Order: sequence, then structure tokens, then C-alpha cells
Amino acid sequence: MTQPYGFATLQIHAGSRPDPATGARQTPIYQTTAFVFRDADHAAALFNLQEVGYIYSRLTNPTVSVLQERIATLEGGAGAVCCSSGHAAQIMALFPLMGPGRNIVASTRLYGGTLTQFSQTIRRFGWSAKFVDFDDLAALESAIDDDTRAIFCEAIANPGGYITDLPAVGALADRMGLPLIVDNTTATPWLCRPIEHGATLVVHSTTKYLTGNGTVTGGAIVDSGHFNWSASGKFPSLSAPEPAYHGLKFHETFGPLAFTFHGIAVGLRDLGMTMNPQAAHYTLLGIETLSLRMERHVANAERIARWLEADPRIESVTYAGLPSSPWHHRVAQVCPRGAGALFTFAVRGGYEACVRLVNNLNLFSHVANLGDTRSLIIHPASTTHRQLSPEAQRAAGAAPNVVRVSIGIEDAGDLIADLDQALASATA
Repeated sequence: MTQPYGFATLQIHAGSRPDPATGARQTPIYQTTAFVFRDADHAAALFNLQEVGYIYSRLTNPTVSVLQERIATLEGGAGAVCCSSGHAAQIMALFPLMGPGRNIVASTRLYGGTLTQFSQTIRRFGWSAKFVDFDDLAALESAIDDDTRAIFCEAIANPGGYITDLPAVGALADRMGLPLIVDNTTATPWLCRPIEHGATLVVHSTTKYLTGNGTVTGGAIVDSGHFNWSASGKFPSLSAPEPAYHGLKFHETFGPLAFTFHGIAVGLRDLGMTMNPQAAHYTLLGIETLSLRMERHVANAERIARWLEADPRIESVTYAGLPSSPWHHRVAQVCPRGAGALFTFAVRGGYEACVRLVNNLNLFSHVANLGDTRSLIIHPASTTHRQLSPEAQRAAGAAPNVVRVSIGIEDAGDLIADLDQALASATA
């Protein structure tokens, strides 16, 4: 299901059809490990990638398949692969592109866990990352070398709500012949569709806004279908013969779906970062109300950010929806429906005042998550970004005097009252 249907229709119907056996209207949870083959020839065709179907739930599952089609449709992609978490999605996105000695160029404005994954963990694979301020396009281009295999950024960066200039970065990636990978977790396709701005791949932590209820973890990689994997010889996993499939060439065989098929047939097969069908079910339920929730998230965030900016107990607010934000001019082009609901603010009194603020809130939940219907808060310098040096914390927008909020869909007046009383205690 594709356009001309609108987003609100697609978020409910895309990928979903009544169950042919029972007529069930909601997508069933196919809680099974394996699927019976029609005969030996059918099994052989599936294993040879000559026929599409279900073999084993580590690879494909009907519930997960509906979710994959729905997310791909909402993002405007050719296909998608779902997996066990957002971090798994990042590794799976890089897996077909990288090799020992290869590097990615990544934004300095990333979630703290992503910074750690890219600066530390991927080195064990022989990969490396260069971190650059993506507002400096000359520096971004200078960081690219013959071993660079991807450019990575977030549409709306966690924790500060910084909006990346995706059209400019996408144009640079296209000129350099490199795939642009955009983490769209914080924006969701309701606020931003990175493929329309030049992204090759879009990754999500479906744990966050897509599910929206704080129940399950999951990840997704959306394939735009636009990149020519055979043009440069830099991506042999997709362009060269694959020994495990008798010399099949993924790009030659599957065209726009090359990355998607590789993600399932090789990535999930060998890395095993599988999404379970019950998690897919919860996320499908969440996506049905995505546009409604995001409208309320954004409206609440705008009101609360304005209130915080006017409060003398607050040094600064990073919300891009504020006219005072240096990234406000990007909202109309990159996120025309709003600047999201994730941002930070600096509290007068520093680190200790932030700790007291967090400890005195009642409605805000102190958790390491975002994108829930509930409003959430965390102090990044003592939690998500604590592994980083003070300089790296500041570069990531997580200085010691900063807290991150994920504004939920409660009554905005109640949230402001909760912040007010907690700030009174924190800055007394």
C-alpha cells in the first residue's frame, strides 16, 4: 500500500491484510520458530533466495514482515529489516558496507550510546569512526577518505534536539558517492522523511516513538532503494558474488531491494539480531496512533520550552522550535510538522542542581528512554554520556548542567507545574 493514501491511513493499513485463514483484522502474533515447507523443492527455492517466503523466525516472520512493510511505506523506502534494538539496527546497517580498515564519518551530535558504539565497540571489528561537526560541511568533506564507507547522523539529534541540515549533507554524500545513514528515531517519519533529503538508509530504535508505550525494544533499517551499490566497487558484499549463495550478486539480482534482502539473508542469518513477533505486534499497535501522538508531543514541547526559556532559573533551552534556536530555520525544511519533543535545558546551579531537579519531580519519570507517552527526564552527564570526557560531553550537548527531557502527551499545564516545584527545590 502506497500513496495516494495519506500518512494517517498508511500508519494503520500499510502491510496489513485480514488473516487469510481466520479473517482476523488485527495482525496476528505468529509465535512460531519455524514454518512448514510445501515440499522439498519449495524448501530448496527458499534457501536459494529464488522464492520469497518463511523459513525460520530468526530470518522472517509474518508479524515482523507486516511491521517492516509499514515502516518502509511510512519512510518512503523500498524495503525494511526489523531487528532487536536500535543499536542492533546501527550495526546491521553498517555490516554490509564495512570491513577491516574501513571507516565512517559521523556527526558529533549523537546519542551517547551511539558515540560509545562508534568510538569503542566497532573498533573490535576493525572499523573506525571520525566525528565531525556536520554544520561544517568543509570539515565533513575533508574527513572523507578512500576508506570511508558511510556518513552517519541523526535527523533530530539526541539529546539536544539539534536538527541536521539533511539536504546539504545528503547532497554532499551523493557527490562523494557514499551512502548517508540517518537515525530518524527522534523525528519519526511523521516529522521528517530523510530519504526525501538524500538518505540512503534510515535507522530507527522502534523502542521509542514508533512503539510509544515503553513496552518493548526493537530496531529497523529502511532501504531507500536509490543507491547504486555496484558503481564504485566499494561495497562487495552487495555487488560481488556471495559465496554462501552460489555466487549470487545481491545488487544485480534484487536491484532496489539489494540491501533489504542482504539484511535478512546474511545479516539476520549470521548476526541473529532478531525482533520477536510479540515486540513487532506492540510496535504495530503503537504506529497506528503515531501521527496523533506526535502532534500532541510537539504541541506540549513547544509550550514547555517557551515556559522554560522565560524562567530565570534556566540558563538556556535547546529546543529547535523556539525562534531563538540557531537551528530554528531548519524546522520548516527538514521537519515541517514540528521540531519534535526531545530537548535539553541548562539549570542554574550546575551538576548538583540537575540532580536535585531529577530527584524532586513527580510526573516526569527518571529513565534511560525517550519517546514514551509519559514525560521522561535524565541527566546525561551522569548516565547516558558519563563514559565521555567533559569535552566530548559538551560537544554532544550533554554538559554537566544539562538535563534532557522527552515531553509526553499529558496535560502540559500539569507538566509545567511539576517542573516548577522541582526547580524551586533544585535552585533554592
